[in-house]
Amino acid sequence: MEIVYQMLLAAISSGTPLLFAALGGILIERSGIIQLGAEGLMLMGAVTACLTFIHTGSLTVTLLAVCGISIVLGMIHAFLSVSLRANQIVCGLAMTLFGAGLSAYLGKPVSGLPVPRAVPKLDMPWLEAVPFIGRIFAHLDYLTWFSFVLVIALHMFIHKTSWGLHLRAMGDNPATADVMGIPVHALRYGYIIAGSILIGIAGADLLLVYSPTWTEGMTTGRGWIAVALIIFARWNPVRALICAYFFGALDMLGFRIQLIGSEIPSYFLKMIPYIVTILVLMFLGWRNRNKPSGSPEALGVPYIREQRF
Repeated sequence: MEIVYQMLLAAISSGTPLLFAALGGILIERSGIIQLGAEGLMLMGAVTACLTFIHTGSLTVTLLAVCGISIVLGMIHAFLSVSLRANQIVCGLAMTLFGAGLSAYLGKPVSGLPVPRAVPKLDMPWLEAVPFIGRIFAHLDYLTWFSFVLVIALHMFIHKTSWGLHLRAMGDNPATADVMGIPVHALRYGYIIAGSILIGIAGADLLLVYSPTWTEGMTTGRGWIAVALIIFARWNPVRALICAYFFGALDMLGFRIQLIGSEIPSYFLKMIPYIVTILVLMFLGWRNRNKPSGSPEALGVPYIREQRF
């Protein structure tokens, strides 16, 4: 039972950055814009968090700095994708390459320096009385609890509010949404920026909670797994939470196998989440080959006013 408890706790810790990134991607792609820049945004969020916290020691200032750099990158992405109507796949890849290169340059002075644990835990000892799950949720950090609240809030926003209906309308048929008086371009700017902030926070969570040392390329492909999680979750925040923790458990499985003295090379164990990602994508593609994908119908299609689909 103790092993199961430790695995679940580790899955939550490893899966929370994936969850933040997936939620940000869902928000962006629901508006009709492909998000392939999560890896770069996470790296920029992580290096900004590291530099800011080392120099200020303030969690509030650190998170504000992460939000600030994410807003700037989000605006650049929105300008390219919405205003210039550039190829959204190329824009996403450019953001990833730009974020990876710039973060590596900015992070050189602090590479390898330990970052003190910055995010306090929300201790609720009364929860320990609840069988099994009580120990798991009694001492989680604030960012993890924020991710839980965010999942519920985004689910309610997308599926239960008029603003969520506008968001889904933009993703499915922006021309019709425009006719109905919805400011498509302005709202897409807003959702891209909001989603970029969440992805930047994913990088900050990765550094401040999960792995408190900056190293070049420390996301190791987590941004791409987050992109895959959006597809697995069929653009649904609640499903994204389940998928994120599933892949978080896979990420920690390799470490657990090493701890029991396995002779399998560590490089192969680190490949487990990525291999499973490919296999799940293949399986979903085969199973749903004759079904709607669940993605926004106008995803990736630049909207030109007066254009009808």
